[in-house]
Amino acid sequence: MAAEGGKVDPMHQFAIEPMFGTDHWQLAGHNIAFTNSALWMAITTVALLVFVWGGMKRELVPGRWQMAVESLTGFIDNLLAANIGPAGKKYVPYIFSIFCFILFANLLGLLPLTLLGVHPFTPTSHFTVTGVLAIMSFAIVLIVGFARHGLHFFSLFVPHGTPWWLLWLIPIIELISFLVRPFSLALRLFVAMMAGHVLLEVLSSFVIGSANSGPLWGSIVGVPSFLLMVAICALELLVAGIQAYVFALLTSLYLNDAENLH
Repeated sequence: MAAEGGKVDPMHQFAIEPMFGTDHWQLAGHNIAFTNSALWMAITTVALLVFVWGGMKRELVPGRWQMAVESLTGFIDNLLAANIGPAGKKYVPYIFSIFCFILFANLLGLLPLTLLGVHPFTPTSHFTVTGVLAIMSFAIVLIVGFARHGLHFFSLFVPHGTPWWLLWLIPIIELISFLVRPFSLALRLFVAMMAGHVLLEVLSSFVIGSANSGPLWGSIVGVPSFLLMVAICALELLVAGIQAYVFALLTSLYLNDAENLH
């Protein structure tokens, strides 16, 4: 949070900053500085690996950690079975990984670590990060589609029952809709996470500004704003899970198109 003279800059939290003196690291003329975004993606990856490792004990009577991992794996397995069928089982590792990565990244960005002097960063609040995740999913869909069906994969753009006199228009609309998928997939997650964090920063500016203005404004503006911040934080926890689920769900639906040409 950047505060100067009691003012809060809600966009400062999204600034990409080089860390550990890597500002001028270059590779083939391109800056490869290790940034705060890369750091928190690494932290998210480590958290995910630790979470999975803790659930691989295979105890006869599973503990809470093992139960959590197995329950989440079963949830993803059921999601894919419902949307793809038996062929969806082979996608469980990927959907599980991308779901957990997004969920952990969203939740870590909400931790109140500022109280300890650490400024958390939410990688999924950047379109470049969500865009790469969406492109990865879209690339898998294309690879699976052409590997399984060859050029017949293009029949996806001609829905069953399309009148012959619309064959010049419907495939174009379906193709555009198909190509927009990765953009909408990335944009949905990026906007949801960014908007929530901006709203929290704006409310925090109300709290700080009203507190600096005296007890009267602090009670009239600051207290309601603080209570609203608490409610928004609870909502953000819900949004963090929902957005991870929506990303995994839509990816499974797109994979269903590649597998079954629906």
